[in-house]
Amino acid sequence: MHRSGSAAIRILLIILGINFLLDWYVLSGLKSLKTGRRWPLVKWGYLIISLGVTVLFVAGVPSYRSARGMTPYHEWMLSLFVVFFITKVFFVVVLSLGDIGRLFYGIGRRLFGTGAGAGSLIPGRRRFISDAAVLFAAIPFTGFLYAMLKGKYDYRVHRQTVYFDDLPEAFDGFTITQLSDIHSGSFDNTTAVQRGIDLAKEQKSDLFVFTGDLVNNAAWEIEPYIAHFGSLKAPYGQFSVLGNHDYGDYIEWASPEEKAANLEKLKAHHAALGYRLLLDEHVLLEKNGQKIALVGVQNWGKGFIQIGDLDKALEGVDKDAFKICLSHDPTHWEEKIRYHDTTIHLTLAGHTHGAQFGVETDKLRWSPVAYRYLDWAGLANEKNRFLYVNRGFGFLAFSGRLGIWPEITVITLKKTV
Repeated sequence: MHRSGSAAIRILLIILGINFLLDWYVLSGLKSLKTGRRWPLVKWGYLIISLGVTVLFVAGVPSYRSARGMTPYHEWMLSLFVVFFITKVFFVVVLSLGDIGRLFYGIGRRLFGTGAGAGSLIPGRRRFISDAAVLFAAIPFTGFLYAMLKGKYDYRVHRQTVYFDDLPEAFDGFTITQLSDIHSGSFDNTTAVQRGIDLAKEQKSDLFVFTGDLVNNAAWEIEPYIAHFGSLKAPYGQFSVLGNHDYGDYIEWASPEEKAANLEKLKAHHAALGYRLLLDEHVLLEKNGQKIALVGVQNWGKGFIQIGDLDKALEGVDKDAFKICLSHDPTHWEEKIRYHDTTIHLTLAGHTHGAQFGVETDKLRWSPVAYRYLDWAGLANEKNRFLYVNRGFGFLAFSGRLGIWPEITVITLKKTV
């Protein structure tokens, strides 16, 4: 067995051990609700649901790296396990705070009480503590359930206008619709997906681009949706690049030849969608006799596959030309593009999904993915070299989105007055 596989098993066993301890503690708290004759029903109902979700999740783990990879069924089981696990943690936090309070109260009563009236060391748990634990635990449970049932298809349009001194005048007001991280193998509601596609079509942009991760692992995942995403058209064309998941690195193949054939099949699917797949190359877009260069690189990411060749993609491009780069992983911009000898005016990326969870308001913007990526959503700028990170159209692993909703980006290029 591979060392990484052994480590994964150990981690899984630790998580399951913690999960069962949480179950034991939660049951002790539920018993304090004084359900009377209904207690057997509450106890066994909880155990059947909790253990059932755990068993179904664990049963699917061995097939996560199979030829089919993580299917929507697997993602639902993983997601339900995560939701119940987090809900239990919230419940236990409140319950344990109450129990710590009971312990100190009991110690104080022993130390300063008199005679038999001092009572036991730890007084009995009061019902209001368990009631508070239930209410507190209902917050993540309700939120994540919404994320799974509605949030993952709650498409939002993000509009961004970017100004440039050297934008060719003919492209002043030029619009680009960007999708990223479709992850078609995760979809479980074709009607909802079509709503997102229709919303993208309604933008009627001049150019359509897709910045990688068409599938989770295998080329067949996009096949049911080729007609749907193939309906996205723009006057100046549809262009795409590959993301880290498109190379099939996260599942086991029967042979290297099978894996290579899968990638070739996926490239053919880009053509069937009507997308011009840019593999370390560029195209020139012309309007009213003026041109801009659209550059597309294969995946290059810090901690991920690094095969994208920006220098190759720029071969033959005038150094002074206005350039837009499609590159899946924003760390490529952070590590390479913004420091390149040739100015790339605007880079469009995705990859992070915004962790599919977080908070975005006028005053607060946070996601756990911020601890991994410096630029994880929206616009970044360094010395007029811009990066825009799309939050992703689809979802992966966790079958939901909460706070960081699926995104359709509309970029408007403007010439500085």
